[in-house]
Amino acid sequence: MSTERLEKIRTCLTRELQPEHLQIDDESHLHVGHAGAKDGRGHFFVQVVSAGFAGIRPLQRHRMVYQALGELMQTDIHALRIEAYAEDEFD
Repeated sequence: MSTERLEKIRTCLTRELQPEHLQIDDESHLHVGHAGAKDGRGHFFVQVVSAGFAGIRPLQRHRMVYQALGELMQTDIHALRIEAYAEDEFD
């Protein structure tokens, strides 16, 4: 199921943010036994670089990521660690 979830996340973020760079890691194994892991949803790390983040504050960038993921935040994702950069901020 993890690979399917990763692809769902990748599809949503690619469609909505058109990233230059996108890294998605499933970190669910780090949270085994955590109360939030009991419902079956996963813990993920997302690093996304997009021209659409230029001039946008970090909090708004995170909101854009959450919006791009939409319903997945309720059905597949329990926790999300985000690094969001404009193209000129990422090397």
